[in-house]
Amino acid sequence: MAFQKQVTLRDRTELTGIGVHSGAPVRISLNPADANTGVTFLRTGLDGGRERLIEARHTAVSATELCTIIGDTQSGSVATIEHLMSALSGLGVDNVHVEIDGPEVPIMDGSAAPFVEAIDRVGLARQAAGRRYIKVLKPVRVEHNGAFAELRPFARGFRLDIEIDFPTPLIGRQKRSLDLDPTVFRRDIARARTFGFMKDVEKLWKAGLALGASLDNTVALGDDRVINPEGLRFADEFVRHKTLDAIGDLALAGVPLLAHYRSYRGGHRMNVAVLQALFADASAFAVVEAPRREAAHADVAALAPALAYAADHH
Repeated sequence: MAFQKQVTLRDRTELTGIGVHSGAPVRISLNPADANTGVTFLRTGLDGGRERLIEARHTAVSATELCTIIGDTQSGSVATIEHLMSALSGLGVDNVHVEIDGPEVPIMDGSAAPFVEAIDRVGLARQAAGRRYIKVLKPVRVEHNGAFAELRPFARGFRLDIEIDFPTPLIGRQKRSLDLDPTVFRRDIARARTFGFMKDVEKLWKAGLALGASLDNTVALGDDRVINPEGLRFADEFVRHKTLDAIGDLALAGVPLLAHYRSYRGGHRMNVAVLQALFADASAFAVVEAPRREAAHADVAALAPALAYAADHH
């Protein structure tokens, strides 16, 4: 049986925007990359004209309080990578070289949809190398203050069960379950936006954060209503966005997961912590190449009929 092939971009594509926390303008380009290189970020524009190459791996994560940050402030870092990483993972893109001239991936509209659109503009190319997976062999779980995140064996792809529980009737308790593939990601997850509470804004501003947040890129919640005049994109947009974040954070495994992920009241910290727990136990996982029929995640045939494919890229 033929193995799945790795996937990269057919050509370079660019986006510009502002960082949601820094408020600073930033330009990024997504570029084709060789097989087995994964996702890398080249941080340019550092002091003295320096550049720093950072692999998008859980081992490079330096902070997870409000977003996921890789690298470090002294030698160079990239913040708010989760929406871009989610788009790449959701569309089944294995290898991409990201060049970024600022400290933070642009927030765009607060979802992964603009990154999906940028990828669609150039299309995807299959590569000669077979796709590798991290296959979870036994349950791994992390807990904190009543919240939990766990990875369990699941050989047929990547399944997520995400549950959130906020003490406000505007959100309340919401749950979303899905088997990840590009069609599901595009339809159900990519357009879900980040959200925040108006009562927290002043505190964040005083801390030098959320300087780029606006109703154009964030679902803002008041005491009793959604402030955005257009309302929500989905009735359960909040849990859909938490699912989007989880997909992006878990892509820091480096290759797709064959696993069932469950979380309750999770977030960036717990998403990354469960990866750290998984890789700390060599008996909990194996690196495999999965036959096409075994791994539903990112089946090249399902990526999107409208996308054109180049010849195998070496």
